[in-house]
Amino acid sequence: MTFNFRVAALAVGQFLNYRVALEKLASERVLYLAVPTDIYQDFFSDSFVQTVLERYQIKLLVFHIQKEEIILWKN
Repeated sequence: MTFNFRVAALAVGQFLNYRVALEKLASERVLYLAVPTDIYQDFFSDSFVQTVLERYQIKLLVFHIQKEEIILWKN
């Protein structure tokens, strides 16, 4: 897998912006980043991405597209 730092930075940046906006509008809500299983396996399982997720306390919801079911909630 070729890791794309630009894509990671964009995804994390967008998520953090949404989280700040949500805190201002509805502070009691918790934001999860939803990703399909294939993207999680190919991209979000990378050790650098895992470090970023932990550092910024990004919660993940991993789902199977065809089955329309949640595979993993990661706090």
